[in-house]
Amino acid sequence: MKTAVLLAAAALAAAAHAATPAQEKRFVDTYRKAYEGKDHKALVSLLYTKGADAKALAFYKMMLGAELGGKIAAIELAGLTDDDRKRIESMQGPDGRTAKLVLPPTRKLVVRTGTSDKSGSSSATSEVFVGEADGRLWILVPAAAR
Repeated sequence: MKTAVLLAAAALAAAAHAATPAQEKRFVDTYRKAYEGKDHKALVSLLYTKGADAKALAFYKMMLGAELGGKIAAIELAGLTDDDRKRIESMQGPDGRTAKLVLPPTRKLVVRTGTSDKSGSSSATSEVFVGEADGRLWILVPAAAR
């Protein structure tokens, strides 16, 4: 009984801190505008860097820059699956050591892009974990596990 009460309290606390639909829309719109506008600085501003591993942070910044300028076919904040939770629990940092995300993830940003030119077309899907701090949503970066 005591465990059930604690779980209910934890769920209520998490729900109280959940991002609003307006915050989620603002986050997705900011990402889309920065991505399609090739605004690397704006994309980097979405990273939660407090406590992040320096090599992981450099990698995330590089990856955000490498993907700029494509056309986003679809973008959404999706719920976490059981597979996502397993990946989160067994993360490794760039140095191969065990890592953890700097904040607990609440969602994942799923971005599907497509390009087309005279040589053909291609598409790609990327996912990053998203969490909430300071009243806003952030792309989470790994930190060394302790």
